[in-house]
Amino acid sequence: MRSAIYPSLEGKRVVVTGGGSGIGAGLVRAFAEQRAEVHFLDILDDAKSLAEELGSNVHFHHCDLTDTNTLIATLNDIGDIDVLVNNAANDDRHRLEDITPEYWENRMAVNLRHLVLAAREVAPAMRRRGQGAIVNLGSISWHLGQPGLVLYETAKAGIEGLTRALASELGGDGIRVNCVIPGNVKTPRQSRWYTPEDEEQIVAEQKLKVRIHPQHIAAMVLFLASDDAAACTAHNYWVDAGWL
Repeated sequence: MRSAIYPSLEGKRVVVTGGGSGIGAGLVRAFAEQRAEVHFLDILDDAKSLAEELGSNVHFHHCDLTDTNTLIATLNDIGDIDVLVNNAANDDRHRLEDITPEYWENRMAVNLRHLVLAAREVAPAMRRRGQGAIVNLGSISWHLGQPGLVLYETAKAGIEGLTRALASELGGDGIRVNCVIPGNVKTPRQSRWYTPEDEEQIVAEQKLKVRIHPQHIAAMVLFLASDDAAACTAHNYWVDAGWL
């Protein structure tokens, strides 16, 4: 892909949650190519190799996003943030009959709660500057009603509502909030759930007969984070090759 360069992103301080692998790593690479100051949070220490690979403008922060105090401290240590990309999530499969109150709390912490808390922490500095961008990552899964994902899909549906609510609350301060909804993205993790035959079926059902990769998602996120999207807020932007 020949990708656009957004001058407004150069030097911006960007935070990507769950940036150590998959879509998140693609986002980190894309912002680094824009010469942004990129900070990414991940629970896996192995993710620091990505920062080492990409150079001095990319910074890894070990952070368990379900630990509220650690999340808040990490964001405060980073400083004033221009762009927050709420990417981190976990789509482990589960059955309705196996859901306990404890598992509910854990899945909401992993897939929804940290988005709210991260937005709360970055908003004051964005308000002071009168501008900022928050991009949340949703999922096509709940729109399709895919099996084995009751709590993940509940959280992802909530993210779309959260996006609308935050956009309304923060828009008067010049802060834009949008949601990117990926289709089925080719990552090592997704390969755990889909056989080559499954992937062929997905592509067959898409309007565009292409396999979606992290850079396709990153292209949309970069646009929404940039000043080129100055009049875009409160909406969902699909990158699913027309699957739905």
